[in-house]
Amino acid sequence: MARIDPLPRDGLPQHEEFFRAAEQFMGFVPNSLFTMARVPGLFDAFSSLTRAVFFNDLIPPQLVQMLAFVASAGSGCRYCQAHTAKSIGNLGVSDEKIAALWEFETSALFDDAERAALRLAFGAGQVPNAATDADFDACKAHFSDDQIAAIVAAVSVFGYLNRWNDTMATDLEDAPGSFADRVLVEGGWDAGKHRH
Repeated sequence: MARIDPLPRDGLPQHEEFFRAAEQFMGFVPNSLFTMARVPGLFDAFSSLTRAVFFNDLIPPQLVQMLAFVASAGSGCRYCQAHTAKSIGNLGVSDEKIAALWEFETSALFDDAERAALRLAFGAGQVPNAATDADFDACKAHFSDDQIAAIVAAVSVFGYLNRWNDTMATDLEDAPGSFADRVLVEGGWDAGKHRH
């Protein structure tokens, strides 16, 4: 159960454009946004940051969401794992590949470029940070410096979201919860404290 109640959507008309965009992409509006709106200026800063990170054309959106999933797995945030798994599916990635994210290092569903990026994301998502020079060297074989900066940006945004949602015990919405329950079950996924 959430530790802080989210604000009601109808009381936040100034953010409705962003809510509609989130709903169009994700199929729902994350409860975390309604809680962030409690801090003056935070919602606007967050929405600007996410637009820059998720809509920059440096790396494909499917990879951005896979990076976010793996970084969230590294940090242990179940709420964000469910959200990113659902978003990956919304982008047309097969359930089989989403379920195989737990084994990206060995699964034939991932190419060397994806493995390098996901390895960096998993290490960077951990505390203490486990990203290494070797992780960056592996990424440099496939990505430009700008693209690697975009990879780290995606991981960093989810570092914030992982801390926010895991600390707040944000209630997991039905759509991502049902998706994760169906697709991620073999990887040992469980909503834990985020199940309302």
